[in-house]
Amino acid sequence: MTQHPTRQLKLGAILAGVGTDHTRWRDPALPGDASIDINWYIDNARLAEAAKFDLVFIVDSPFITPDTAPHFLNRLEPLTLLSAVAVSTSKIGLVGTLTTSYWEPYNVARQFGSLDHISKGRAGWNVVTTGLEGAARNYGRDEHFDHAERYERAGEFVEVVQGLWDSYEDDAFPRDKAAGVFLDKTKQHALNHKGKHFSVAGPLAISHSPQGQPVIFQAGVSGAGRDLGARIAEGVFAGVDTFEDAQEYYADLKARAAALGRDPDHISVLPGIAPIIADTDEEAQAIAEAQAGGREIEKLLVELGRAFGYHDFKQYPLDGPFPDVSKLSLNSYKGHAERIVRIARAENLTVRQAAERFGRWKANFVGSPQTVADEIERWFVGRAVDGFILHVTGPHAFAQFREKVVPILQAKGLFRTEYEHDTLRGHLGLPVPEHRWARSPDQIAAE
Repeated sequence: MTQHPTRQLKLGAILAGVGTDHTRWRDPALPGDASIDINWYIDNARLAEAAKFDLVFIVDSPFITPDTAPHFLNRLEPLTLLSAVAVSTSKIGLVGTLTTSYWEPYNVARQFGSLDHISKGRAGWNVVTTGLEGAARNYGRDEHFDHAERYERAGEFVEVVQGLWDSYEDDAFPRDKAAGVFLDKTKQHALNHKGKHFSVAGPLAISHSPQGQPVIFQAGVSGAGRDLGARIAEGVFAGVDTFEDAQEYYADLKARAAALGRDPDHISVLPGIAPIIADTDEEAQAIAEAQAGGREIEKLLVELGRAFGYHDFKQYPLDGPFPDVSKLSLNSYKGHAERIVRIARAENLTVRQAAERFGRWKANFVGSPQTVADEIERWFVGRAVDGFILHVTGPHAFAQFREKVVPILQAKGLFRTEYEHDTLRGHLGLPVPEHRWARSPDQIAAE
């Protein structure tokens, strides 16, 4: 049995209803309304909790088109959803996505602060800047924020939210009924933030939860995205395709964090995966090939275009060269779009080849349970990841992973057999943040 005493693999589950591609919804075992059925989310969160997963994760974005993947077309709002899951589970972390581009810090601080209390310290916020330019028109703007401005705004947004979460010192509420003292007013603190993008007075009307503050997650592959992750993130949903890409991203992000004076071990790098598991490697490879061959090129072109703000790639000859899209702003999923352009040029890809390459979820983990577990171990030990987020739609694939792969990971000494903590911070090995008002005014001013 392999032992890894100094590190523990983290596992999460993206609960994606009827699926973020255009095929999974047709699975006969998957309810057609899974994305809006709270019982589907609760049932799968409980299954993940029984398997001792660290967290469940809800993706979100504020823009769709008629060609958008089924799950995105009709799904529950993350904070409402996770509040219901919180009272239906007891240990597993609850991470939801909210954009910094089209919300206000006070609202977000209050919502996640509330979820953290409802769950008794299991909340996490996935900080995104919104990659889809069309979202602007849903929020009264003609144009999306510029990429650089989005990330600058996001940094200040998180700073304000974290400041609001510290509105009360831990012992601010004596609740002394005999003396008639509910609040020690000296331990309530207004934020009085005035910055470039936000002006927020505070205080926030909610106290600390058992984990101090919700855990901050982030996802970004561009230079600005990596800088933001290194600065604020405690968990990163990395967008990587290969082992070598993952190693590069892992080393780069941790180095950026260390350069900012942070402990690199306090950031968990967690790519998404969708394993294909069967009794033998040959069976799994056959399933993977059948799935790849069964996807219509029109759907793959839509997914290719999503990185470019749903640019229409159907207008180009399929077997012609990948078009010059440099005229586009690349103001959507910038890092991913730039990577597509770079590889398409370097390898002289056709439109069809680019769609096949980038329009589908890449399956790196294909094989028997032992093969998949061994590959997970290779990525983990090779410092390419700190764990993975499993893409959950159909029940069979999730059951295969929980019932056959997880026990192997546990036998290897990679993954827990029981929860040791009650909070998401505890699961991830993160410290409770120092309360800003526990420091002296001079220390605060120096920051």
